[in-house]
Formats: sequence, C-alpha cells, structure tokens
Amino acid sequence: MPTAERRSTVHQLSRTLRRELNEAQMDTLAGLERFGWELKFIRKPLFKDSIPVIFDGDRKVFAILEPDGKLNEHPPFHIRPF
Repeated sequence: MPTAERRSTVHQLSRTLRRELNEAQMDTLAGLERFGWELKFIRKPLFKDSIPVIFDGDRKVFAILEPDGKLNEHPPFHIRPF
C-alpha cells in the first residue's frame, strides 16, 4: 500500500497558518521567504492576539511577526531547540 505524500501536508499546513495572518504580516512574510524564512507555527496565548513564529532557513534564529507587520527578532519568550 503506497504511503501518502508528506510534502502535501506541509503545504496544506502552511496554507492553514497563513489564513490567520493579516495583510501586513503576509507582506512581511512574503519578503522574508525570499531569504529562506518560513512560518512554522502560531502561538495562541489565552486572551491575547495570536503570535506568528517564523524561523530562518538554518533554523537557528526565530522571530515573530507583529500585528503591524514588523519583524521582532527579540520576542518576549524562548523556544526550545528541536
């Protein structure tokens, strides 16, 4: 029995995450993707705005996209290495 193509689920996940971004965040993400950055996940703290988290191509640096589309390379939280 053939296995499902894993890459298609990654693209579907990316599209699902992108739906939660506003226009300013989408513009910033589009520019950063040219340099290898990618949207990995969106934090959803209780009673606060969602926080899109992006990683560089080497997965050594992460940043968040602020609601106004600005890149914040010094977010107020730490992410464990994976």
